[in-house]
Amino acid sequence: MAVDAVDLTARLIRCPSVTPEEGGALTLLAEELSAAGFECVRADRGGVSNLFARWGQKGHARSFGFNGHTDVVPVGDEAAWTMPPFAAEQRDGFLYGRGATDMKSGVAAFATAAMDFVRDTPPDGAIILAITGDEEGDALDGTRALLDHMEREGEFMSVCLVGEPTCPDRMGEMIKIGRRGSLNAWFTVTGEQGHSAYPHRANNPLPAMARLMDRLASHELDTGTEHFDASTLAVVTIDTGNPATNVIPAQSRATVNIRFNDSHSGASVTDWLRAEADAVAETFGVQIAMRVKVSGESFLTPPGPLSSLVAGAVEAETGMRPILSTTGGTSDARFVKDHCPVVEFGLVGKTMHQVDERVEIAQIEQLKQVYLRVLQDYFD
Repeated sequence: MAVDAVDLTARLIRCPSVTPEEGGALTLLAEELSAAGFECVRADRGGVSNLFARWGQKGHARSFGFNGHTDVVPVGDEAAWTMPPFAAEQRDGFLYGRGATDMKSGVAAFATAAMDFVRDTPPDGAIILAITGDEEGDALDGTRALLDHMEREGEFMSVCLVGEPTCPDRMGEMIKIGRRGSLNAWFTVTGEQGHSAYPHRANNPLPAMARLMDRLASHELDTGTEHFDASTLAVVTIDTGNPATNVIPAQSRATVNIRFNDSHSGASVTDWLRAEADAVAETFGVQIAMRVKVSGESFLTPPGPLSSLVAGAVEAETGMRPILSTTGGTSDARFVKDHCPVVEFGLVGKTMHQVDERVEIAQIEQLKQVYLRVLQDYFD
């Protein structure tokens, strides 16, 4: 008898697994998967809960992997929700709750597809589920910890499908074959405080900061590459914290976020930022400190057997031939790509992280059927 993906999604939503709390979600999955014959191991690290599950021979050359997460973002203003965020209530063909779209439905879909598949048509190979509780957080001890666990234990995925929401508007329209890199940079411009009536006796950091932010925001990083859109830079904050109109402040701070394609690396973008900051510092006679965090490098799984396999299954189940895209933010695929070829396919993501997050119930079952067909075609 088929395992109900909608029911499992609802039970997962009822687990209040707001990062970094496990909330019972991985415990529930381990119970279900163990009953279906999967070997389940917790790979917790740094206060983060992670689940590794395998059916079949360890290290088999054909080991199909799924990756996803059960942690969710905070609910925000709970009073603004029309449905309780952890009640998994249904209305008008939708299932409501935090994580309904991102991505408890995806986890439920690939978990139930895997359980049905190994029960009905046990493959010559292995199926691996690597599920983390740290995708919405710092992502330091989530999928990274699972991959480290696999390396230590001799576990292996030959290919991997990440179940993140990938479709902008219609089910089946997009597969992600890569992601842009992401970098945050924090700048502190230090001048000399003084009286605004005597600007010659001070060194105002604000003109230098304005010049630097304008230079960065006006610069064209590139015009795009074969598989990537143009890189982008957004100035996300400029803060001085000076309430006085007669005081020239000593410091000003700003932050930028850069999403870069495969014509750059985190190191090359950092070098460019440092050169721009140094040039402005010299022009204005100020000091500019810079701190950078690279959240992930850009990566690409070139179109080939894996993307064709998934695209074929998507088209067969949805009637749409998906486009191969690298748009959007980052995902844990940026870690998996160092282990094996990886692509992403999941639901329509329009309501993820929103108040009244919800998923169309019919799409959960449709997604399960896509994943089931992927497994059937891979092991055929």
